Amino acid sequence: MNTLAKSQETDTLAVEVQFTKDMICLTLSDGREVRTPLEFYPVLAKATEAQLNNFRFIGDGSGIHWNDLDEDLSVESIVLGRKAYNYPKAS
Repeated sequence: MNTLAKSQETDTLAVEVQFTKDMICLTLSDGREVRTPLEFYPVLAKATEAQLNNFRFIGDGSGIHWNDLDEDLSVESIVLGRKAYNYPKAS
């Protein structure tokens, strides 16, 4: 029987970041492309296009930092669709 159990550690690293009107789009070092709603990250959702595009990779691509916004996100969190700690809770 074959399983997809994690048998070895692999890093999820971003090599490219792009934005649409409502999505953050990552290209990963293994060739995958991941799109996650910007609304999951309220700071990014409210940012201007110039602010969004003023980012740098940190940790060799394991994270992304926006200096103008004082915001950091891990690539793993984006890939897994984890919402920011300040994401509005449902009423």
